[in-house]
Amino acid sequence: MATRSTIMDTNSFRPESAGDLPAATADLIERRERVLGPSYRLFYRHPVHVVRGTGAHLVDAEGREYLDVYNNVASVGHAHPRVVQAIQEQAAALNTHTRYLHERIVSYSEDLLATLPEPLDKVMFMCTGSEANDLAVRVAQEHTGGTGVIVSAEAYHGNSMLTSQLSPALGTAQDLGVAIRTVAAPDPSRVPAADLATWFADQVAAQIADLERHGIRFAAFLADSIFSSDGVFPDPAGFLAPAVDVVHRAGGVFIADEVQPGFARTGQEFWGFARHGVVPDLVTMGKPMGNGIPVSAMAARHEVLAAFGERIPYFNTFGGNPVSIAAAQAVLDVIRDEDLQLHSDRLGALMLAELRALAARHPLIGDVRGAGLYIGVDIVTDPVSMTPDSATALDVIERLRERRILTSVCGAGGNVLKLRPPLVFTDADLTWFLTELELVLRELPR
Repeated sequence: MATRSTIMDTNSFRPESAGDLPAATADLIERRERVLGPSYRLFYRHPVHVVRGTGAHLVDAEGREYLDVYNNVASVGHAHPRVVQAIQEQAAALNTHTRYLHERIVSYSEDLLATLPEPLDKVMFMCTGSEANDLAVRVAQEHTGGTGVIVSAEAYHGNSMLTSQLSPALGTAQDLGVAIRTVAAPDPSRVPAADLATWFADQVAAQIADLERHGIRFAAFLADSIFSSDGVFPDPAGFLAPAVDVVHRAGGVFIADEVQPGFARTGQEFWGFARHGVVPDLVTMGKPMGNGIPVSAMAARHEVLAAFGERIPYFNTFGGNPVSIAAAQAVLDVIRDEDLQLHSDRLGALMLAELRALAARHPLIGDVRGAGLYIGVDIVTDPVSMTPDSATALDVIERLRERRILTSVCGAGGNVLKLRPPLVFTDADLTWFLTELELVLRELPR
């Protein structure tokens, strides 16, 4: 039997354990399973049927309100009026592709590149993070002449043929490519090393050497700088820099996958990689870029992009269309105008402090870590051994769902609560979440 995927199956609906469901919910699930492909998954033992949302709140078909502590796609809040208006106005005027001239894609590209370090001076558009990572790896391979790629042990970088082979989080039923190598998650509470930066750089160097030993030329190190699927490991800030130096000395490129930590999510910096004092060769972005409208991008140093651009024409029918770009521009404008990076930094620091205070009262929390509004809460059997406790973590998730708080888990053990609410999460939302989480923790059997 295939191993379950940690990102798809850990917190998923299973008919055999669902118990009694309301008749309308059961009927909709049955209809869905009859017509949709069997690879799809629903969240929770009792799936939530959402019909509308605003800010960090969702409402189900029966009118019950939920707090969304998980959705980084609707980064500036569900149904943000400025994003909705931008989409409506552009859709009413024109929607086409990038082989026609259009002002929006040029002005947005200029605006987007201004948020990145100067060496990153070119951008290309797609619809999904999978497409962005797929293109970035192809660009890296064309630039270096190599095929070898290194990712973290529980990474998720997409679902295309190429990127699924770079995504160990999909489970062992999805084979990694023969030119793919993995490095262990940079978990400071479990890594037996005083210097995490040196330890991690050594892991990358060892995998480059292994590729070379097998006659595979190294092309790229692809990493999400907050290591979200691995269990959320953002610190110490700067620990990635020595590994990136190793990559460059070996003739490879560093691809920063910013789908998770980008667009002000970490608070301290607009881009997650900036916390580590590095400048990537390629940067990919997606999910939060359009607040739910499909749009993604790959930014590049021109010299890294040159070989691919000279040899291979690239066209994406929907990538960079005016409606998607209008949504993306509105997101950038809202982040700036509503000071959401500063807000993420302030509220995230408060959330970390409150969760660490909670951990002091509940020993099943082994560690709390994060940056801005991206936080992982490590659920363990005890704080000394730090043994992952996936059963309890799932129990916490399900009990929170019963209290109308929505979030999920990550990490190889499926035991880390993954907290990444919309950036418009408020102090009142935080109080609501913390109150319900503590009640859940108190209810758990000791």
